Amino acid sequence: MTEDRPPYPPFTRESALAKVRAAEDAWNSRDPQRVALAYTPDSVWRNRDVFLTGRAEIVAFLTAKWAREHEYALRKNLWAFDVDRIAVRFQYEWHDDEGRWWRSYGNELWEFDANGLMRRREASIDDVRIDAAGRRILGPRRDGEPELPVR
Repeated sequence: MTEDRPPYPPFTRESALAKVRAAEDAWNSRDPQRVALAYTPDSVWRNRDVFLTGRAEIVAFLTAKWAREHEYALRKNLWAFDVDRIAVRFQYEWHDDEGRWWRSYGNELWEFDANGLMRRREASIDDVRIDAAGRRILGPRRDGEPELPVR
């Protein structure tokens, strides 16, 4: 049985937008197993300064991430796309064990196989301390919600 995750390359603007929204929805579930199924079994990641290979490492990484990033809520926006690649910019907010709130900004580069599974993910991320009153990502995206500004 071949695993697949539509939409498939080659991407159009519509299919790239659908892929980005599906990724956002999966990450907002904070379910490492669900998220990992969108990647090839041997997917290669760079997340900040961490390098991972394969779903088991992805699940372990995400499990630890969401154990320390409480009330995580994410927005991803399509930046560009090509035949089998998509670039996104994203923001997410979370708080640490001490109750300090953070907004994390970043860019991701994605590469997909013919079955629509991501075989490569590279993420660059910066964290900015915010006040709880300054939060603007309060849960999963609502229908019709506009893209977030960079700052």
